[in-house]
Amino acid sequence: MIALIVISFLVSAFAVQVFMRRARRHARRYADDMPQRFHKGHVPRLGGAGIIIGMGVAWLVAGIPSDPFNVSWPIKASGLLLLCIAPAVLSGIVEDVTQRVSVGYRLALTIGAAFLVCWATNLGVMRSGVGFVDAWLQAWPLAAMLFAALAIGGLPHAFNIIDGYNGLAGTVAVLVCLAISHVALQVGDRQLAAMMICLVGATLGFLFWNYPRGKIFAGDGGAYVWGMVIAIACVTLVQRHRVVSPWFPMLLLIYPVWETLFSIYRKVARGQSPGTADALHFHQLIFRRIVRVAFADDEARQLLSRNNRTSPYLWIFAALTVVPAVLFWNNTWALMSFCALFVATYVAAYLMIVRFKVPRWLRR
Repeated sequence: MIALIVISFLVSAFAVQVFMRRARRHARRYADDMPQRFHKGHVPRLGGAGIIIGMGVAWLVAGIPSDPFNVSWPIKASGLLLLCIAPAVLSGIVEDVTQRVSVGYRLALTIGAAFLVCWATNLGVMRSGVGFVDAWLQAWPLAAMLFAALAIGGLPHAFNIIDGYNGLAGTVAVLVCLAISHVALQVGDRQLAAMMICLVGATLGFLFWNYPRGKIFAGDGGAYVWGMVIAIACVTLVQRHRVVSPWFPMLLLIYPVWETLFSIYRKVARGQSPGTADALHFHQLIFRRIVRVAFADDEARQLLSRNNRTSPYLWIFAALTVVPAVLFWNNTWALMSFCALFVATYVAAYLMIVRFKVPRWLRR
């Protein structure tokens, strides 16, 4: 499968470079007063287009009839999956270019694409780890499909929320994909492992230009690729292999999922619409109150330096969930316990930062 990583990496890196050089004009549409803006200058947001191209080419190559990579993934299956997720990804790319696609419209397209995937591939969440819920899901297959579609359609927006600094969401996506591919290989599912490996290579091709230089951003399109593909892989893994706990993907993705849920709660409590953009996400607070001001000869370099130094804090934060998820992928109670521990740690850390009670050693 190393060849698939190489193919997806090279195609993605080349495509991202083309978009980086040819699509600077649309970057001027991104207003300077946007609350998520932590950079100077006009940076293209079409990294997601390069990621989908790199991953898509590798998927199709993996499905060559002679099966040179020994993954047993027919080209019809990979091509069908690409067609199903295309509407959601394209809506994100159009938003990156025009800044005119509403949140509601994009949410409708991602959930619609998720329903299409579930219908075409017969996906459904049949297990939750809770007895009476599992009985209900098995008695109502349509409800299981609805649950899967909501999960697949919602995760892209969760990745979009944590996509705030150079290398942040991309590295989290790589960690998650590697964890899924590891467990997939443990249960003998080379097809699913290849699906994730291709996304890893394509994401690394994007990160080559994104971190630490910040030459291009993933944008909504990139977040939608990561969210859709990872969610599909998680639902498929749990559905195909009963030995895999349904709480494995929950712990694996608890950081972006809880960030989204907490953000919704925070905005509703303040009387705001959940779709309103703000600068109070966990990673933004770390940028403002933990990462020290960098000394540089101009403001642009200072912002870039602080931007780059913010992401490692969140990489470690995400790794603290990925590692136990990989270690206890078939132990439901352990995974539930780590999910509860993460939620408690997140809330405590958030309140600590908001109240200016961050330990001095953490700010050094």
